[in-house]
Amino acid sequence: MSALGKEVMKKRVGLPPMPTAGPSSSSSGSSGRRALMRKRDYTPVYWDKYFEKMHDVETDIGNSFRVYECGSEGPVLLLLHGGGFSALSWAVLSCDVSRLVKCRCAALDLRGHGDSMTSDDTDLSADTMAKDVGDVVTSLYGEDPPPIILVGHSMGGAIAVHSAVRDLIPSLIGLCVIDVVEGTALDALNSMQSFLRGRPKSFRSLEQAIEWVVRTGQIRNVDSARVSMVGQVKRSDTNETASSELEHMHEESPSSIGSIQEEDEEESGGPPLPPPQASFTQPQSSSSYTWRIDLSKTEQFWKGWFEGLSQKFLSCPVPKMLLLAGVDRLDKDLTIGQMQGKFQMQVLPQSGHAVHEDCPDRVAEVLATFMVRHKVADPTTNFERSFPAC
Repeated sequence: MSALGKEVMKKRVGLPPMPTAGPSSSSSGSSGRRALMRKRDYTPVYWDKYFEKMHDVETDIGNSFRVYECGSEGPVLLLLHGGGFSALSWAVLSCDVSRLVKCRCAALDLRGHGDSMTSDDTDLSADTMAKDVGDVVTSLYGEDPPPIILVGHSMGGAIAVHSAVRDLIPSLIGLCVIDVVEGTALDALNSMQSFLRGRPKSFRSLEQAIEWVVRTGQIRNVDSARVSMVGQVKRSDTNETASSELEHMHEESPSSIGSIQEEDEEESGGPPLPPPQASFTQPQSSSSYTWRIDLSKTEQFWKGWFEGLSQKFLSCPVPKMLLLAGVDRLDKDLTIGQMQGKFQMQVLPQSGHAVHEDCPDRVAEVLATFMVRHKVADPTTNFERSFPAC
């Protein structure tokens, strides 16, 4: 949420044109031109490429939460996504981190998001969502849960802190918050409605939704976007989530979804593509897609997610890590706490706000190092320590 305010777009919501060939490509002949013309693959990818199982967890009457899991031993990384995202935003990271250390990953669709369905999807207060997290843990693991490390991004990071400080997870052994700081998050709220109004209201296809989120730089890793964007949108005509639609397609023809991407040479690495330049034509087709959740209607809860967050984070008695996209996001309380060694800080400046999607391999290395350092997980043969750095 904090970085979104800095990336507010004007009301330019069409797809930008493909980059034109520069002098370097013209000198490379026809092969260079073919590389530039080659179309990038924006087809959606099914969750089973990264997770081992998916199921719905029943808690209170009328409340069902979608959970994706992988791994079979070690502590559990309980992964909480940001506002408007879904559990699928953790897909690539989950696969990467479980290869580095012996751990389990459980990614949760929070209330009002993804394929979770509750008796009141409009109640996104911090207390309600923190209680949801505790209830899901109890339903998953009973009264004797395994060691759990809470990992949350943006809004999910705030909910992770609220869950930890309220002692809703008795087996909590660690806390990692990704790119959310109280001061900058509260400042960014003033421009959030403008940002949300600047997004397309609908897309003609899933491919167009994935292309839009990559080209605008909101998710810079196309592999992650192809699996995660599916959890953010739904059919306009039926309100069926795109992830549910993909599930039906997968049951009918498993081989029709999730081809491996062949990365374009000119788009491997480097800065994100510029924001849209042309007008986005709102589709009239009944088969168009719109956002799963209308975040503009949740404004009443925004301050409650972030107010007092820094002190709550610092007061949690477990090992803590703050992972940021830029060091400028630190506020006064966290700056003092970091100087006092109250938490570990890691900065990945090459990423945008969706740090765990933009650089899933690096975030996986940081999380694996955190777990090995605190002796809560055993490394695998693939493990290479990533030293803390800012």
